[in-house]
This record gives sequence, C-alpha cells and structure tokens, in this order.
Amino acid sequence: MSDDAALARALAEAAGALLLEVRARGGDGRLLGDAGDREANALLMARLAAERPEDGVLSEESADDLVRCAMRRVWIIDPLDGTREYGEGREDWAVHVGLSVDGVAAVGAVALPALGRCHDSASAALGPRGEALRMVVSRSRAPALVGPVAEALGAELVPMGSAGAKAMAVLEGRAEIYLHDGGQHQWDNCAPVAVARAAGLHCSRIDGSPLVYNGAQTLVPDLLICRAELAADVLAAIARAR
Repeated sequence: MSDDAALARALAEAAGALLLEVRARGGDGRLLGDAGDREANALLMARLAAERPEDGVLSEESADDLVRCAMRRVWIIDPLDGTREYGEGREDWAVHVGLSVDGVAAVGAVALPALGRCHDSASAALGPRGEALRMVVSRSRAPALVGPVAEALGAELVPMGSAGAKAMAVLEGRAEIYLHDGGQHQWDNCAPVAVARAAGLHCSRIDGSPLVYNGAQTLVPDLLICRAELAADVLAAIARAR
C-alpha cells in the first residue's frame, strides 16, 4: 500500500498545483469552479489510467461505470472538493485521492493547495489537541443535529468549506470533531477517512457503524471524524440528540 499512498499524494499535489494555476489565470465564482473541476479531473483520470490501469475509478466529475462494483480496488476521487470556496478565493478547499480496497477506505491523500499542505495515509500524524473543544461543520448547510450535540459537549462550532478541509482540521489539531448529517458522496470523504484513520482518528457513520465504499449507491448519509478519546461521548450525544 505504500506505493499506492505515494501515488495518491503525487496525484493530489499535481492536481492542487494545477488548480492554483487555473485560479491564477483570473476569474471567480461558478465559471472558475467549473474550470478547476474539469481540468483537475482530466489530470487525475489520465494519470490513474496510465499508472493503475487495472483498478476502477469513481470520480465526482466523470460518468460512473458500475463495472467498478465488482472490483476489489477502486480509486475514489474528488478533483476539487469545495468548489464554491475555490471560486470565492478562500483557502478551505481540497483535492481528494482515495483508494477503496474491499469496501474500506484503505489509502488516501488530501491536498490543501491554498495552504501549501498535503496529508497522506502513509505519513499522517495527529496534531496536538487544543484546550477548547471545537467542532467543524459545513459553512453552507450545517445540519440541525450539530447544535444540540455541540451544546451537550460544550463544543464551539467552526464553519468551514470542503469536507477534506474539515477532516484535516481535526487531523492537524485545529479542531477535535467533524460531524456531518444530511448526505455526502463517497468522493467527499473516502480520501479524508483513509488519512484520518491512518492517524488514529475515529471515523464512522453517526450511529457508530462502519463507513463502506464502492457501493453502487454513491450517497454516504452521514459522517463522524473525531479524536478517538472523544468518540464514545460524541456518539452518545448524537444518539440523545436524534
């Protein structure tokens, strides 16, 4: 898997560099986001076809070929996670390159190009925990569940864009909990979960059940990533709030 992690990192960094180039050309908003999605996806799809031709691929920006469901190894990618933030000139967007093996997020890399950082599952390291309890949540569609859970835990809510940016905030020690309810897709969290799990973070559905990848249905209804020592308390607070 070390070669896969190295490839995931190289691809995420290459797509991130391209996205910075696209943004430097000028423009903003939806047209800029569309250009970034398109060009980063073309780069990733071409590189995976050349370097892992026997593996399946599921990308947010390409037509889904359900032949992948019969394959053990499937790359699950989001060429630009946080398209809105990217188009607005913000920093909280990411590139996700993940590899599902037998339905598990086994390998991944998450690039944060605007911050000049990239994390991968071979070298992921957990940052120090802060004194306050902070929960990162969607800045555009924070679910109703997060309010009562944060109140029960005494956590501060921190709105942020990309799912990858939020997961890496927990990894880096800039937050302790990432809670999402209301639906994502496999490409939104496969790579972040692979990196977070490798660093020792708790990753699950919000009922504590495992996250499963490469299913025919791409929807992932909910997600919890948090420091392992907080998992029992967070899951209990979620259960009470539901």
